[in-house]
Amino acid sequence: MLSILQVTFPFFALVLCGYVATRRRMLPLEAIGGLNSFVLFFALPCMLYRFGASTPIAQMLDATLFGVYLLCSLALVGLTVLSTRRGPAATRLGWNDTAFGALVAAFPNTGFMGVPLLVALLGAQVVGPTIVTLVADMVFTSSLCIALSRLDGAGQHGVAQALRNALRGVVANPMPWSILLGGLASVLGFSLPAPLQKTVSLLADAASPVALFTMGAVLARSQLLPSRQAASTRGWGDVPRIALYKLVLHPVLVWGAGRAAMAAGLPLDPFALTVVVLLAALPSASNVSMLTERFGADTGRVARIILLSTVVAFVSFPAAVAWLR
Repeated sequence: MLSILQVTFPFFALVLCGYVATRRRMLPLEAIGGLNSFVLFFALPCMLYRFGASTPIAQMLDATLFGVYLLCSLALVGLTVLSTRRGPAATRLGWNDTAFGALVAAFPNTGFMGVPLLVALLGAQVVGPTIVTLVADMVFTSSLCIALSRLDGAGQHGVAQALRNALRGVVANPMPWSILLGGLASVLGFSLPAPLQKTVSLLADAASPVALFTMGAVLARSQLLPSRQAASTRGWGDVPRIALYKLVLHPVLVWGAGRAAMAAGLPLDPFALTVVVLLAALPSASNVSMLTERFGADTGRVARIILLSTVVAFVSFPAAVAWLR
């Protein structure tokens, strides 16, 4: 418990710093969009590229582990979409908010919180399974949800235009491109020139603290400017349910699917399964709030889901560790 606290406390503290700085107007509200763009287009892509380039390609090609994790993520996205879109059309959330609610339910905070936390708990061998989940989340799950978020225009502009908007949203997402380029560099044994590599490393090191600080700032702004929440009339209504999906249902699904795959004789390392179950038990990824900012969804709603899942995970994640041990 002490080792978990030593790793998790700084993350909570950085979110709190961003929240307090914004509430006290030490950080101008106008600056939050700039912080978001810095993380989304500079720091986070560099961090993902470094992950991909520094991991042997064989560790990223565990087809069974990838299939188990991706299947569970897609099932969770589908469940969240169905539960969000039900009800009268007048009160139903649009596809933009529905899609990012589904993404925040299925996307764990792997890069910013999971890597340092699991390395401290289980050692450096967690990196291989972690990259598998990052590829699934960054390339497939996030791209699917961004595509779904573009469907709001289907009724007014036709399905073809909606599909073009979906494809444009996927292509404009820098995260999957970063990890794919890193994987290509790993395959080719390519290394950036030293000055460029140093630049990438500096930006990558900034990703986690700035993203967590920005998450706290976004949460504070959503409370200072309630008009930004106009896209959602539910307030906190579905926030606990989606946080429950993330912290409880997601790891249980991954564990059950992994055990079923092992029982069927598929090659799946028990240690790798433990790693991905613990990753699924992490709170929601803070970078989803940055994507909602980019694509014009209800950032306040997503920030509340991230905050609640992060706070509850302080208790639920150690419980998941004890359960798997």
